[in-house]
Amino acid sequence: MRTNLVLELLDVPGQLVGVLEPIGGLGANIVTVIHQRDVKTERGTVPVQITLEGDEENLDLVLKELERLGISVIEIDGVLRKEKITTILIGNIVDRDVKDTMDQINQLQGVRVADLDLKMAEEPLESSAKIIVEADYGKRDEVMDKIHKIAENKDFLVISEV
Repeated sequence: MRTNLVLELLDVPGQLVGVLEPIGGLGANIVTVIHQRDVKTERGTVPVQITLEGDEENLDLVLKELERLGISVIEIDGVLRKEKITTILIGNIVDRDVKDTMDQINQLQGVRVADLDLKMAEEPLESSAKIIVEADYGKRDEVMDKIHKIAENKDFLVISEV
């Protein structure tokens, strides 16, 4: 079985070797590596394309090990992976139209609100919403910019994950 991965690596010495060693150690064969340091993602990282061969079990082990090591796998066999972005909004959420807030976030391409947990307080001005957004990899900044603009317009406090 052959699979193509696109990884996102920091542009520092040793990153590529740190990824390739565990792959070989888990029984997968490295067929090709395309590493162009002059090409950067919007996060300032280097995308690295790796083609691997192995049985399904070995390739699953490789993916789990990369995840454990904190290596971002942004694409598998041409399919972009999603990332989850969690944020909390505090304010008069219900009266300021929670559906409109979700609709504005969902208008971003490759982005959708995956979960919303609304907590009502006795005072409507104190309600809060935990929003989990699923976005194409690399869209975090765009999503957070949109959430901050919505919060500014609706007078919400934003608590973001770090």
